[in-house]
Amino acid sequence: MDETNQMMREEIRIRRGAPEDASDLARLRYAFRTELDPAAESEATFLTRCTRWMDDRLRPGTAWCCWVALVGPSIVGTVWLQQVEKLPNPVGHPGFHGYVTSVYVVPRLRNAGIGSALLAACVAEAETQGLDALFLWPTARSRPLYERHGFVIRDDLLERRSGADCRPIEP
Repeated sequence: MDETNQMMREEIRIRRGAPEDASDLARLRYAFRTELDPAAESEATFLTRCTRWMDDRLRPGTAWCCWVALVGPSIVGTVWLQQVEKLPNPVGHPGFHGYVTSVYVVPRLRNAGIGSALLAACVAEAETQGLDALFLWPTARSRPLYERHGFVIRDDLLERRSGADCRPIEP
């Protein structure tokens, strides 16, 4: 690791996200998603909609929680966790899963341990809450990060995406 990354690593702070972070988090979300696909709405429209959504979800009592990574006063990374309630189960399994999403670090600070620190905070909270399992949809680039934190590839999960590519197979 070079000296710049080492300095950044020493200055990184991880904390829970709060409603006052919503506009910064919305900007990170826009950057994250538009790295992968072109935007389908204007940046201003998205930021307004996403800031409102995040402000609501960052308040106490929701199924969502978020962690932010800060370097100085700037939010440079994030991870979100949603509690997903399960149906009651008579065999003693915990009542919630956890959906991990929007793990993002600004490009200039990647590979400095920020994503790992964020994910460690998220996993620790999931364990504290007694969540049954954590699930996510990784990119090929992010898969090694998740594997280092105990995530494994499963072969017993099916996914159905909505849209034109999801036509039933004719008998």
